[in-house]
Amino acid sequence: MQNFHISLADTSSTSASQCFISTDGVFNSRARILGGGTCINAGFYTRASSSYVKRVGWDPKLVNESYPWVEKQIVQKPNLAPWQKAVRDALLDVGVSPFNGFTFDHKYGTKVGGTIFEESGRRHTAAELLASANPQNIDVLIHATVQKLTFDTRGKRPKAVGVIFKDENGKQHEAFISKRSGSEIFVTSGAIGSPQLLLLSGIGPKEDLKKLEIPLVHHNKFVGEGMQDNPMNTIFVPVKNHVKQSLIQTVGITKKGVYIEASSGFGQGRDSIQCHHALGYLCFGLSKTYNFWMNEQIGQLSTIPPKQRTKEAIEAYKDTKKDLPFEAFKGGFILEKIAVPKSKGQLKLIDTNVENNPAVTFNYFSHPRDLESCVEGIRIIESLVKSSDFISNTGFDVESTEKLLNMSVKANINLIPKQTNDTNSLEQFCKDTVITIWHYHGGCHVGRVVDPNYRVLGVDRLRVVDGSTFTISPGTNPQATVMMLGRYVGVKILRERLGKEANVV
Repeated sequence: MQNFHISLADTSSTSASQCFISTDGVFNSRARILGGGTCINAGFYTRASSSYVKRVGWDPKLVNESYPWVEKQIVQKPNLAPWQKAVRDALLDVGVSPFNGFTFDHKYGTKVGGTIFEESGRRHTAAELLASANPQNIDVLIHATVQKLTFDTRGKRPKAVGVIFKDENGKQHEAFISKRSGSEIFVTSGAIGSPQLLLLSGIGPKEDLKKLEIPLVHHNKFVGEGMQDNPMNTIFVPVKNHVKQSLIQTVGITKKGVYIEASSGFGQGRDSIQCHHALGYLCFGLSKTYNFWMNEQIGQLSTIPPKQRTKEAIEAYKDTKKDLPFEAFKGGFILEKIAVPKSKGQLKLIDTNVENNPAVTFNYFSHPRDLESCVEGIRIIESLVKSSDFISNTGFDVESTEKLLNMSVKANINLIPKQTNDTNSLEQFCKDTVITIWHYHGGCHVGRVVDPNYRVLGVDRLRVVDGSTFTISPGTNPQATVMMLGRYVGVKILRERLGKEANVV
């Protein structure tokens, strides 16, 4: 079997993640490191539901073989933190039942999920799954930034033939795949990176490509379309006593279209704010690695060239947030996430530099059903913090709902202009305080950009296998299914090549 050469994007920044701002005005992050999002997320691990597996047409038997393959290598049972126990009990108190205990499965009610963190705090990532590969069949280039794919367009259908990439010194190279039957290129750059790479390589809407003088390889108007993010809104719950730090371990899976989760214990003031999963905050201490500019009038990402996106601009924005309430960071966060958003957006190239982020629009709450679900979620949280179990477990002094919401409005950081009535109208509160939970997906949907076997439509020897192919984010948190899918597709291809009875470990 021929070698598999894996080129993984690695920017020259000092951080594993790169911040970008959607045109909606919401801060996001892209993981630019071996292991992808598993290197920067909150570590919560939970499978997709059986109904999801059936809906997307996967082989249930192979799915149920692929999840455990991941779990045995990098997933743990969490040691439940006090804040997580309090939220668990309160969820049951307000009717998000039954209690399903510790389980990887997606079930209505309240449960404790898995984690990729050890009790010591050590993080496991998807990169560790490479240890299961035959070292003679794999080369990993960890400082390679893919520029674009190359194609042979002389036949009836374009055929992928190679990848152009830059090394850590900025020198450009081109790698070619074998001419033998079965050789293919797999794009696994995520929901932002995969559609961006296809567009830069000439696969996408021909008019858009023409504007940027990108030679057309294959016209497909759906590349970059159908981008979605699961909007998140948080309620900050201050308490007087120290709260142990915890990431997401408990989840309430409701029948109202929302998931309820929680995090806690993030330092003793503004200066300690980190790029933490539960917060919509920037890592201001690492601001030199972020290339963004804010237009405070419309709250949208500008197309000003990266060199003009200065540190001074970031500092000016920080000055507008000096009134963040100290007490918001001594306590915990209860968050709600829309399970299956109906609002959709798109991804468009701004320029032809792969290291620059494309313009991404999610159109948060543009569909009325999403707004209804958010309001339902906020109401559940309001009931939760007033429940006797929550109060007794946390020592929380019951605050007025209005005060908690006002604190949330001040503390949430996005570039969306705030309204005067956002605590009187829950609908307005949802719109004004929306942040991401980093579960965006779409842009290379099955049936529109790739076929059910993840082959890119209209071209040969090219597949996309990642969250960009999802029409719905799986489970409460997608990382388990993204890793499972890599194993699933790999085993399926090997069995097709070697025979159905091939032993794949």
